[in-house]
Amino acid sequence: MPNSNTDATEIFRMPAADSTVPDLMGGARPAHPTLTIVKGPQIGETFELDAAEITLGRDPKNSVFLNDMTVSRHHARMDLSNLVLGASSIEDLGSLNGTWVDGAIVSKASLKDGSTIQIGTFRMVFHTNARTRRIDTEA
Repeated sequence: MPNSNTDATEIFRMPAADSTVPDLMGGARPAHPTLTIVKGPQIGETFELDAAEITLGRDPKNSVFLNDMTVSRHHARMDLSNLVLGASSIEDLGSLNGTWVDGAIVSKASLKDGSTIQIGTFRMVFHTNARTRRIDTEA
């Protein structure tokens, strides 16, 4: 039974740190770039990209195995060799359905943190997972 002294509505306030997008990586930040499938048969799967060259395709020998008939066996290749300099790219390897980056079909394209990559029915998000650096500015 409500007490007449506490009939006021209580307001629940979510701490500011908790009111953003959920941390799907569980707070552990990967040491290498990642590619996370956000649409397609393997939705939610995250690949840690721990080599300078990453191959993507339907062949299980690829670094990123995309098991769907809309993907060529050897569909695309990512070059992460200059990632420390802020440069990474993806190249289509003559696939049947093409490789799309940020909504445009490409033969080769630069990648940035947050770029979307579409290969067949798979839509993936690329994250560099680079440690943020403090930038000194003059006031």
